[in-house]
Amino acid sequence: MASQLLIPRNIAQPLATTFAQQARVMINPRLLLIYAITALGYGVSVAIGNIWGGKLADRRGAVPALTLFFMALAILLMVFQFTASMHFMSVATVLVMGIFAFASAPGLQVYVVQKAEHYAPGAGDVASGLNIAAFNIGIALGSTVGGYIVEHYGLAQTPWVGAVIVLGALLLVRVSGQLDKPQTAIAME
Repeated sequence: MASQLLIPRNIAQPLATTFAQQARVMINPRLLLIYAITALGYGVSVAIGNIWGGKLADRRGAVPALTLFFMALAILLMVFQFTASMHFMSVATVLVMGIFAFASAPGLQVYVVQKAEHYAPGAGDVASGLNIAAFNIGIALGSTVGGYIVEHYGLAQTPWVGAVIVLGALLLVRVSGQLDKPQTAIAME
């Protein structure tokens, strides 16, 4: 449903590729190098981020961990605004961004399941599934916003826009954390 609403219908479709063209993409040494970077670099970032993010969320709690992840991610996006044109620095920035971006996933899952146990006992699995749907909605919205920014303002403007979006998520984490506090603790502050 979201795809029908968010994906423009006027996207130009490329011509169908031949098998030979597809084979060249799969065996070209330069492209294979990039695929290896993607598999190793982003794969490593995903693994480190998920493991570290889950452990930190377990140790410190979801809200403090998510606060750290989103603050760092917003800062890294602003750094990327400046490192994007520097080959090695841009790769390093993207790898670290990947760690922080994927570190948020286990914390968010734990948080939604904990809150579901409180507000809708017995529905933790449904809440977890809906949280995954929320990730996918975020991907669709991010792609839509990113495409709009690239089309109207240029690719170089996307890092700071991403940072603003992440700061919005950080604000929501902080609000949710305040709502988690008992009312007596809020009144005393």
